[in-house]
Amino acid sequence: MEDMEVDLQTMVPVHSREGDVIVVSESDSSAEEEDSSVQTTGTADRLGLSYVGNGQRALGSNAEVFTRNGLGTTEVLQSLIRTVAEMRNTFDQNLRNTSQPEPQTEPVQSSSHTATPLTTTTSDVSVPAQVSEVTESVAQPQAQPEQPKQDTEPVSESVQQPAPAVNPAVQGGGDEEEGETCSICFEPWTTAGNHRLAALRCGHLFGHECIKRWLVEGNKCPQCNKKAKRDHIIFLYARRLKALDNTEAVRLKKSLEDEQRLRRLGEVEAAQCRLQLQTVRDENTRLRKEIERQESSSGGHYVFSKAVLVSQAGGCRVLSHCERLGCLLASQPSPQAAFIPGYGVKKISTVNLKPSQYIPIHSKQIRGLAFSQQHDSLLLSAALDNTIKLTSLMANTVVQTYNTGKPVWSCCWCHDNNNYIYAGLSNGSVLVYDTRDTSTFVQELAPLRSSCPVVSLSYIPRAASSSFPSGGLITGTLEGGCFWEHKEGTVYMPHILPLESGNCTDIQVEPDSRHCLITYRPGRSNPALRCVLMELNRSPESDNGQPPVCSCSPVQTFTAGSSCKLLTKNAVFKSPAGEGSTFVCAGDESTNSTMVWNAGTGALLQKFPADLPVLDICPFEVNQSSYLASLTEKMLKIYKWE
Repeated sequence: MEDMEVDLQTMVPVHSREGDVIVVSESDSSAEEEDSSVQTTGTADRLGLSYVGNGQRALGSNAEVFTRNGLGTTEVLQSLIRTVAEMRNTFDQNLRNTSQPEPQTEPVQSSSHTATPLTTTTSDVSVPAQVSEVTESVAQPQAQPEQPKQDTEPVSESVQQPAPAVNPAVQGGGDEEEGETCSICFEPWTTAGNHRLAALRCGHLFGHECIKRWLVEGNKCPQCNKKAKRDHIIFLYARRLKALDNTEAVRLKKSLEDEQRLRRLGEVEAAQCRLQLQTVRDENTRLRKEIERQESSSGGHYVFSKAVLVSQAGGCRVLSHCERLGCLLASQPSPQAAFIPGYGVKKISTVNLKPSQYIPIHSKQIRGLAFSQQHDSLLLSAALDNTIKLTSLMANTVVQTYNTGKPVWSCCWCHDNNNYIYAGLSNGSVLVYDTRDTSTFVQELAPLRSSCPVVSLSYIPRAASSSFPSGGLITGTLEGGCFWEHKEGTVYMPHILPLESGNCTDIQVEPDSRHCLITYRPGRSNPALRCVLMELNRSPESDNGQPPVCSCSPVQTFTAGSSCKLLTKNAVFKSPAGEGSTFVCAGDESTNSTMVWNAGTGALLQKFPADLPVLDICPFEVNQSSYLASLTEKMLKIYKWE
């Protein structure tokens, strides 16, 4: 609030006749002064007392003056004295609120006409001793000589409105005053009496009588709205309460503690990471030594040779190799589906490892590819469009189509008689076709258990083997496997293989060693993908005329990842290093990789990364060099044995 000065001098009434204007002047010679600016402020508004900028004081609000019609001279002076006393009380109250010491005032000299001016500001107040004298004189009025009547008219003056009063707690020292006043009545609390300092359980401070009345009508703290009642009120015995603002210190201390805690956590994590890094390094060293040992024992290893993009849009499924033509064939959707819809195969040369040509064959996805050992250029393909087809790779065209009536999931050639081909249907049946008869199938091998799709077909030829001399067809479904022993012509005898039911996804055979590889997807009892290498065997004929029984027994189990959502195809083949060992190769869907094991020792030899899950694996040889091809939905990766 801006400082404001008020000078009070002797106030003498000038005119006494009724109807004349009574003006209180600040000098003994200015009874008839006409230029007096009028300003109203404070509690003097109700009496018409106003302050002017040049120190003058007049009776009247907004240029209005008192006349004797409504108020006599004595009553005017008495009202004026009361106003001065109220102003003094107000200034004293402001002094107490702002906690400023009262300044010393100079002694006032008594005068009959003039008085020492009283200077009033927001920070110090001076009241002359003449106020009491004037009060006594007003209490006993004396007869005044009758003054001649004089008509005067009030002079029009410009009135300056005072600035509104500002709460000291809001302006200037508001933060200091906030801890000394009651938040209900905005009055200072006391150390005794009804307005003594009291608090609630939430910690907020109030005057006792104020908070007591507040809780009569409500049950919440006025500050924080927490539940409160009159029993919660407690007295605080403090002459002066002032809270030290340590918010910044507390915040900085908490920030320091947080930083120290985070640094300790960082140090612990760094130590753990260093320990894990050392463990990984040791494990890496051990695995390197193990790989070197396995490579030295196996006589070599596979190295990456080339990656071939087969289908930009994906959709590849199965892979096959034609040794006589020197090419790999990968199934894929048509690259020009708008002009040539359907599915076919793409040739990849094994000489320069480059794709050469796309051949359209089926209208739906191809699920099986197989080459004949005698008909070098004939490709047998099975698809979900209810057909199997023979395609000449010399002419790049389909030469024969067989309608099966059901979607075909697998196919293969009969290696004992290349005139027969097999088609595994979605209902679990296997149809036998004679390539010399194009009308219909010659034999149907009905399912012995459930009607699950035949996901794999492999023919094992007859061999001069004491353990398993029989030849026949091995079928694999999700419910298990069956060996259809080929007696002669179109006569087949089934033998149920002792496999796990419900999880079999693929069966592949190695004809020379008479082994078969069974793939089981993860289940409740075995949460990981398993490839079980089994040896085929046949019981000798009994004396009572019972026919021999063909079966298989497990030799080695290989474990991969915990995911198998796709029906992938694996491989079992002779080791490129020779020495009579066998390799097992399977795709790991959980890590998108190709894994190679030694079937004799069960050790993992190599693991090749892939961009997508590996769907099919095909080993092949070119110019006395061994290769391994793995197919994903888009890419074909080729590895060379060295």
